[in-house]
Formats: sequence, structure tokens, C-alpha cells
Amino acid sequence: VLNQLPKQSPIKRVPDIAALADRHSGDLPGVDVFVTTVDPVDEPILYTVNTILSILAADYPVDRYACYLSDDGGTLVHYEAMVEVAKFAELWVPFCRKHCVEPRSPENYFAMKTQAYKGGVPGELMSDHRRVRREYEEFKVRIDSLSSTIRQRSDVYNAKHAGENATWMADGTHWPGTWFEPADNHQRGKHAGIVQVLLNHPSCKPRLGLAASAENPVDFSGVDVRLPMLVYISREKRPGYNHQKKAGAMNVMLRVSALLSNAPFVINFDGDHYVNNSQAFRAPMCFMLDGRGRGGENTAFVQFPQRFDDVDPTDRYANHNRVFFDGTMLSLNGLQGPSYLGTGTMFRRVALYGVEPPRWGAAASQIKAMDIANKFGSSTSFVGTMLDGANQERSITPLAVLDESVAGDLAALTACAYEDGTSWGRDVGWVYNIATEDVVTGFRMHRQGWRSVYASVEPAAFRGTAPINLTERLYQILRWSGGSLEMFFSHSNALLAGRRLHPLQRVAYLNMSTYPIVTVFIFFYNLFPVMWLISEQYYIQRPFGEYLLYLVAVIAMIHVIGMFEVKWAGITLLDWCRNEQFYMIGSTGVYPTAVLYMALKLVTGKGIYFRLTSKQTAASSGDKFADLYTVRWVPLLIPTIVIMVVNVAAVGVAVGKAAAWGPLTEPGWLAVLGMVFNVWILVLLYPFALGVMGQWGKRPAVLFVAMAMAVAAVAAMYVAFGAPYQAELSGVAASLG
Repeated sequence: VLNQLPKQSPIKRVPDIAALADRHSGDLPGVDVFVTTVDPVDEPILYTVNTILSILAADYPVDRYACYLSDDGGTLVHYEAMVEVAKFAELWVPFCRKHCVEPRSPENYFAMKTQAYKGGVPGELMSDHRRVRREYEEFKVRIDSLSSTIRQRSDVYNAKHAGENATWMADGTHWPGTWFEPADNHQRGKHAGIVQVLLNHPSCKPRLGLAASAENPVDFSGVDVRLPMLVYISREKRPGYNHQKKAGAMNVMLRVSALLSNAPFVINFDGDHYVNNSQAFRAPMCFMLDGRGRGGENTAFVQFPQRFDDVDPTDRYANHNRVFFDGTMLSLNGLQGPSYLGTGTMFRRVALYGVEPPRWGAAASQIKAMDIANKFGSSTSFVGTMLDGANQERSITPLAVLDESVAGDLAALTACAYEDGTSWGRDVGWVYNIATEDVVTGFRMHRQGWRSVYASVEPAAFRGTAPINLTERLYQILRWSGGSLEMFFSHSNALLAGRRLHPLQRVAYLNMSTYPIVTVFIFFYNLFPVMWLISEQYYIQRPFGEYLLYLVAVIAMIHVIGMFEVKWAGITLLDWCRNEQFYMIGSTGVYPTAVLYMALKLVTGKGIYFRLTSKQTAASSGDKFADLYTVRWVPLLIPTIVIMVVNVAAVGVAVGKAAAWGPLTEPGWLAVLGMVFNVWILVLLYPFALGVMGQWGKRPAVLFVAMAMAVAAVAAMYVAFGAPYQAELSGVAASLG
């Protein structure tokens, strides 16, 4: 009921970029683009550099947006990778503009076999393509060798400075972030804050490139070669502080960007997502700037569906998650809008500041009435930017000079202690202390009365990667489900929201925050066949005919609803089936584990640690989907394996009983009917079974043979040992009258 009620009025919203160009041809507002990354191993650095390059090459006025990378690990590898990106962008971005290439992530562009040409000089494409691709391959070599290059350089410098074991920058100075060999103030969780502007804000006038020459083989004479502003950020970290993971990094970027560019709109990306459609920054503006009585000024954020590359063709673990993205989120467009999904989202800056929508007062008036120091912190420079940031028609006005006073302000804004005693993480910025900071941040805005929009464009605005390894996928949904429960048992419970939250929107958030609890009953229900193994009594509701009719009606209704969702959401039947299968996989292990974690947190008061999902593939063998067939044994797999063993054994016993007693006898046909339940559970757990088989999962026939052999073995054991014993008991019972 909680799942279906909010789906009464699905609305599909598609941006009209041509209309936007007619109305805002030269006055598009400024946009700050935030990218977050942590570990260059778990989040391969090649993903991150392609993300940044796709952003720098986006089809948006170059002087009206800026890109910020937050490196929460504080590694020199990430910083020098951005230096390399800034250099390669001088070739890549003009090439994209000259030939209108799509997508503008070089790794994905060069992986395409064919693409329609949309540029104006087709005769130069092949030569330019070869040249740029050669440069990109050399760029990748430099990126891949950064770690060894930095180590070798540091060894040389350390040899000259006896007793030092530092990590050295290319200019011969110590790196202020984390070192390869941890030292005081240079280790994870303890290092200085860093803000470096790698590409300055460009001028407002176009700057054409050079004609082809020996030194410049690509002709950019008719192409604007300006690049957007690019900033590297690594916030300060100190022991004793809860740095709040991604949410804390996002809030630091929000403050730093206010000083450096202060765009009225903000887009955030995970480090493994890239701009797939060069007009992706224009698309959300169609809704944000829509003032024709459609509530554009009351829209806090525009969310795009998440699309993924390199998922196995059968989508074994429902990575595409189309039922959720294209069904559940689309249906919320008819209410207050979708929840925030963590990436591929454009925000209105003032909504992140905790300002209420204009229908309850102008943003400037609200900001002036706030207790600024206690709410936003002590930085007068930051507070002074807030009124300008509320102007949705404002472009980017960068600082003229980054002098020592500005550097001091930036250091203060990235400091651990800046947020002490303020509203950051609760009423301002991204919300803290909940694993799913994205959903609860969007909820806070909806609770204030803001609206959101779920929009889609073709081709997809953004694309990214998803974990295709079973263990990593389970850890991912463990974090999501655990965060949902944290939301329910917090001040962000939808039941506590005020009247500004639409009633059905409240129901939707309740469903998002309570769904793991229901699965505890599913888990134990799947264990009921254990009773059938030790008793001749079948626990089936009587009278059986009416009960069976009730079950058939309920199951049929669920599937009819599913078919309707498949139709209006535009998803495939395979998407829906995979969603059903993975829901059962989660219900037999991950979701009950999340409930257990939450119960322990409520009892002990200690928070829950959810590990970062690794996106590193094991494709060293050259197999694109090698990670799909890699088994990483963790305790999280055990509950589902137990469920599988129990149901396989139950099927075997049922077959044995039917064979021993005869399929036409009452015990026999009851056994066959009971077996249907067990077989259905095994069908739903089929992807999990393939996953734990590892390399054998490439041959599904092996699984079916193994299942058949296990069932036959259990059935034979029952016929040999169980049936005579039960017959003897029945005879004794009959003799006793």
C-alpha cells in the first residue's frame, strides 16, 4: 500500500532546450559543478579525470560555470591528475566544440564504433580524431603512472634531505595533504586543507584558437578555446572530528564556491559519473527558470535518472534499477517531485542554504532575518555572498585577486572547526549523520514546501558505473537500506514533517524509510520449510481451497500492477523481473542485516559504519565482466545461502514424500503443492546462486544440474530413512487407536 499510493499520477517531464534558447539566449545563469571522490583505488582515477573533462567540455557558456573537485583523501595523485586534465583540456575541449562530439568523456567517445557527425567541418574530423586520440592515449599513460612518478620524485628529494620521508610536489615543495608514508599532519584523517585554482575564470569575450601549424597540428582558428574555471579542494581533517563523509565534503565545496564563483545553481556528480549529453546543464534550466505559472521559482532541484555503463547484458543484479528510477521517481512528479538521488542533480543554491520557497517570502528577506552567525558560521566573507547567490539570473563573478586575505578565508571555510555551533548538516547544506544523506537532504527541502522535478533527455544527461560484483552490490544496498532506517529513526522521519509536505509525498518517504523492516517477515517466512523437514504436518491455511484462491488473487493483482508500471514507465519486462529477484535477494540477507544494525544503534547509541562501494574492476584478464564472476566471501552472503539450502532441501523432501506416499494420496499432493512455494523462492534467488558459483556462473546449466542432484539426493535419503520411520509412527498411532 505504501508503495502504490504515491503512484497515482505519474507525469513525464521533458525539457524544451530550444525554447530555453529563445528566451535566455545570452543570459543563462551561473552554475557551480561539484565532483566528489575519495580513494583513487576504490574509485579509479581514470573515471574521475573523464568526469572532469566531460564537464569542462559541456555545451554551456564557458564563462558562466565553474568546476570543483573535492578530493576527500587529500592525495597528490588526484591533484596532479587535475593538473594533467587542465593541460589535456586545452586540446580536448576545442576538439569537442569544433566537431560537436558526443559524449564528451574521451574514454567513452573513443570507445564508440560509430557516431553521427554534427559538426561543420567533416573533412577534418578523421585527422583531428587520430591526433586527439593519440594525445589521449599518452594522457592515460601519464595518469596511470602518476603514483610511481610521484614516488620516484619523492625518493629523489628525500635522498637530498636526510631524515625526511615526505611526498613532494613537482615544484620541489612538500605536499600539504596525505603522504605515501604517513607522518604527523600528513595522513588520512589528519592533514591541512587545500584549495588550488588550476584554471582561472575565463574572460567574457571569446578567444579563438590558432590555425594549424607544425607546433599546432589541429586547426582551432574558428573555435573558442576558453576553458571554464577548475578548482581542486581537499578539506582539513583532524582527529576527534566527525568529517561526515560525502555530505561534509559537499558542504565545504558549497562554502568555497560561494567565495570563488557563487553561482546561483549547483550541480553535483559522483566521481564515476560523466556528462553524456553536452546540453545536460541547459536541460534543468528549462524547469528552474520556468516562470509561466508552473512553479519554476519554487523548484529546489531537478533530478535526472541514473544510467550506467558496463553492466552485464542480462543485468543480473538489477544495477540499472529501472523500476525505481523510471517508475517510482517518475510517479512522484505528480506530487512534490522525486527524492534527491545523490548525483546528476541541479540545486538552487538558496535551497541548500535552508531558505524557504518564495511563496513564503522572498529569499533576500529570509536571509536578512536569519541569525547569520549561529546558522552559517563566522565567516563574514561567506555570509556576504549569500544575497548575490539568491539571484537566479546572476552569472559568475569571480574574485579579481586571490590574495592572502582570500586564502585565509578559504582556509577557515575548509577547517574542521568551522561548523561547530552552526546549523550546517541539519538545516543548512547536506544533512549529516545519516548514510543516505541524499534522500534526507531532499526530504528537508520538500518538508519546507519546495518542489522538485524528475526530468529525462535523450541521450541520457549523465552516465556512470555500477558495481557488478555480487558482494559490492550487496554492500551498496546495505548502505542504502541502513540509511533509510536511520532516516526513519531521526528528526527526518516523514511522520514529523509539517503541513507543507504533500500527504502522498509523506507516504512515499515513509515507504523509502521503512521498507527494510517488512523484509524481516519475508526472511522468516522463507525459513518455514524447516518445519516441513521435521514433521509430517503441513502448515497450510484451511480451508485450503479458499486460501489458494486468496493467494492467486493477491499474486495476480501484484503482477497486473507490475505490468501497468512496465507500460507507463517505459521499462522492459526483464527490468521488472530483475527487480523482483533482487528484492528477494535483499530480503533474505541485506535488509534484515540493516534492521539488525539499526537495532544495535538504537540500543548502544553507536553509529553504523558502511564501507565505500568499490568500483574497481578485476578485469585484468581482459574480460569486461570479470568482476561479475568473482566471489568475495563475506558474512553478508550467509543468510541467503541458508535460505537456498533450506528450500532446496524442502523440495527434495517434498519429492521424496510424493514418491514414498504416492502423488495422488493426500500427503503426496500436499507435498507437491508445498513444493511450489519453495521452487518460486529458488527462482527468485537464481541470480544470487549464479553469483556465488563464481566462474561456474558462466554456465547456468551447471547450476540446474547441481540443483537437480541435490534434490534427488535429499529425496533418496527421505525415501530410504524418513519414509519407513514415518510409516512406523503411523502404524503405532493406528494401533493405539
